[in-house]
Amino acid sequence: MTRNRKVLITEFGDEEKLAIAEDEISEPPAGQVQVAVEYSVVCGSDVNMRRGTYPFQKKAPLTPGYSIVGKVRVNGEGCAKFQAGDRVACLTKYDGQAELINLPERFLVPVPDGADPKLAVVLVLDWVTAYQMLHRAAQVKSGQRIFVHGLSGAVGGALLTLAKLQGTEVFGTASARKHGALRQLGAVPFDYSNKAWIGAMQELGGVDAVFDPLGFESFDESYSILRKGGILVGYGMNLQSFSKANPAAVVPIVLKLLARNLVFWSGKRTTFFGVNRASKHFMPDLALLFQWLKAGAISIPIKATFKLQDIKDAHREYANSAGMGSIILEVS
Repeated sequence: MTRNRKVLITEFGDEEKLAIAEDEISEPPAGQVQVAVEYSVVCGSDVNMRRGTYPFQKKAPLTPGYSIVGKVRVNGEGCAKFQAGDRVACLTKYDGQAELINLPERFLVPVPDGADPKLAVVLVLDWVTAYQMLHRAAQVKSGQRIFVHGLSGAVGGALLTLAKLQGTEVFGTASARKHGALRQLGAVPFDYSNKAWIGAMQELGGVDAVFDPLGFESFDESYSILRKGGILVGYGMNLQSFSKANPAAVVPIVLKLLARNLVFWSGKRTTFFGVNRASKHFMPDLALLFQWLKAGAISIPIKATFKLQDIKDAHREYANSAGMGSIILEVS
């Protein structure tokens, strides 16, 4: 047994329900590898788990942490793919915000030498999500038009970069203070604080795809700007994360989103996307992004970096409209 320091959601609620705890972690069982975590990220899923609104989540107390990059410490029985000291990445969903974690060997992805591990951790969740929504869920092509809610966020910024790489026209919402920077990146931004974007996009004839992490009434608004043949890709229910409103049930909202497919004569489609490490596409898609990072083909914005013990501040920063990109947690 080894001492292990980790983030703990003690009960559901605000940032004060976060704590740093110490316990012991056992040696990895057969088929698993113990990883010393270097970096994790703080994302909307963590915030929703803290609030108790993440669909089908564990009960508190729990340790969040949806993705990690770290170094192999110990191999469990039957594991020989990696050696001690090898740097690996993993989509973890839980328990990533800890100094040590035991993970199934089959889900570990090698991080290539020359790829910055601090930036690599952002690719595991945020950029794989963006890549797969763009290329696999929506199958967006060059010359098409998309709309992205939260252009300056972690996944929104990744969608912008990846879409512009293939010649897609990008519109979306963001804080007005970020519009200049977003225009330089090739986007056409609208202020998220009003609904002017709805009429503007409808006047343009609609879009081929909308990517919406907000949920609730935002899904209805996003659907209204689709052109015939377009698709709405929901991938979060984060509207509540930016407010102090009492948590509302999310499953009925997702079901309503998917039920729109029954109106097949509209020519519009909907889906709710969730990244899956067991998918046949996950590892090759992440490996491709690692190679792009190593080659300098993509630039990854970082909104803020926090130490493990500053997890409360990291959660507060998530709701702060200043800055662009992902929030990184330095674990060790």
